[in-house]
Amino acid sequence: MTTSRGEPVGLRERKKARTRAAIQDHALRLFVAQGYAATTVEQIAAAAEVSPSTFFRYFPTKEDTVLYDQLDPVFVECFLDQPAEMGPLAAMRAALAEVGGNLGNEESERERARQRLIFEVPELRSRLLEQVTDNLKMFNDAVAERIGRDSRDANLRAWTGAVIGVVVSAYFTTLEEGGSVEELLAQVDSALALLDAGLPL
Repeated sequence: MTTSRGEPVGLRERKKARTRAAIQDHALRLFVAQGYAATTVEQIAAAAEVSPSTFFRYFPTKEDTVLYDQLDPVFVECFLDQPAEMGPLAAMRAALAEVGGNLGNEESERERARQRLIFEVPELRSRLLEQVTDNLKMFNDAVAERIGRDSRDANLRAWTGAVIGVVVSAYFTTLEEGGSVEELLAQVDSALALLDAGLPL
């Protein structure tokens, strides 16, 4: 098996990815069924048929089972694979459309459940703001790779900061309105189009 960029994916990496996804899926199912606070790590581990110690190898805390976004690495890879003649904003919008278009019903429902938990559970919402810093670095590095610039370039960092800002705004707007994953992607695309137009009011 290889990634779309032609890099081999080892059996161990695929097995780890499947285990991480299974743990997260069971965690989300339990959180929805019986509440986030009422669900323990031991219950999640038992449902996923792993030991608590294995759980902690994949997720340092219970919060991380919700905050981990399986689509982040998929989006970054798709972004980097867009045609070279595309500007970074166009490539980002194309990657979002491609990733969103490939989501099945099960994946879409999982993402909606995950996002609602982040919005409704105070400790998850506060941790999300910390996670923005990690996402900013991840996207900054991806843009730097795509356009051949140093990731420490001040102009590049300002640009990626602006992108993350409009994405976060669209994210919280959709959650407040109880929107679906498809509606979230549409909100993000509209926000990026507005940024591309110079943020006119």
